[in-house]
Amino acid sequence: MRHSAPHGEPTGKTPQRPEPVFEPPRPGRDRFADPLSGAATGKVSGHQVETGLGSAHGKAILLGEHSVVYGAPAIVLPLLDLQATASIRRARRGFITSDLYTGPLAAAPKHMDPVLTALRVSAEQLDVRGDRVELTLRSTIPFERGLGSSAATSAAVVRAVANLAGVRLDAAQAHALVQEAEHVAHGTSSGLDAHAVQSMTPLRFQQGKPTTVKVADKFTFVIADTGTSGSTAAAVDGVAMLRDIQPRVVDRVVEDLANLTDDVVYALGLGDPIRVGQSMHEAHSLLAYLGVSSPALDAVVAAALEAGAYGAKLTGSGLGGCVLAVVPDQEQAGDVAAAMTAVGATRTWTTTLVPNDFDLMTAPTARVHKEDR
Repeated sequence: MRHSAPHGEPTGKTPQRPEPVFEPPRPGRDRFADPLSGAATGKVSGHQVETGLGSAHGKAILLGEHSVVYGAPAIVLPLLDLQATASIRRARRGFITSDLYTGPLAAAPKHMDPVLTALRVSAEQLDVRGDRVELTLRSTIPFERGLGSSAATSAAVVRAVANLAGVRLDAAQAHALVQEAEHVAHGTSSGLDAHAVQSMTPLRFQQGKPTTVKVADKFTFVIADTGTSGSTAAAVDGVAMLRDIQPRVVDRVVEDLANLTDDVVYALGLGDPIRVGQSMHEAHSLLAYLGVSSPALDAVVAAALEAGAYGAKLTGSGLGGCVLAVVPDQEQAGDVAAAMTAVGATRTWTTTLVPNDFDLMTAPTARVHKEDR
């Protein structure tokens, strides 16, 4: 069994690992999860609706956050039961209803800019009057927790506009529209979230290219919300500042994280959750060394390990947000979730990945353990 380095130092040498098991997506595989988008592009014959509907799901980064910024790979999991939905209909005036803002489109505050961008670019592309619609948004994805809330909401809006227009978008077109909104939300966006919230299967993502990851056996994960918001900009800027001061050290950490990421891809292809957990544990130590963990995140990670998780780590940008743990089974998931809650987690979810064969992709499922306390 491999052991992680202490939080104050990188791992140093990296053991040799077998080649990762992954395949590029085949045409038509990574289509939208909901039936409102089709496999083809163009007008739907005879299609006319009064209300356009769209949805997209959340995501969790299994490994590779921060190192992906420097060209290393990342693995992202779909969270299909954490959903963002949008409904849209033509109206005499623009109006939006959501948990974050309700009022005229023209008066929407700045934090709604990604949504407005998704509406604008998709409406322009699909010949819809974006300033004369009523848009309703609902989401079960926690905001500012690194679980893809922004990208999923933008994807839901794009799908809803396409549904209203009677147009079926292919995956590339949909991604491009969502990515424009993500640039507004996060500055220069890698494209990871825009792909992840529209994929039914785990993805390996590197330098803008997603590839589908083989899953050979069932894997059970628990996600815990620490109750505090993460700051992507602050975390990314902090790592960049550390790299300016210690470039060789940070680059070695990035290299170690890249090797751990492909080790997890390989372990998923073998059906080996223990190996996945070991790599996750090492990755958390390295992320802590980069300065993106927090006392709350470390406490939840430790609680998960003590309760029987194979491994646990922060997921997302860090400095708050969520912890992801891999566990033996559903029964153990309940024990781990309870332990995480006992040290301060406000919500937990269980996500199960099932085997895929690259021909018929079976979706992961998510089950809510506990709502807000």
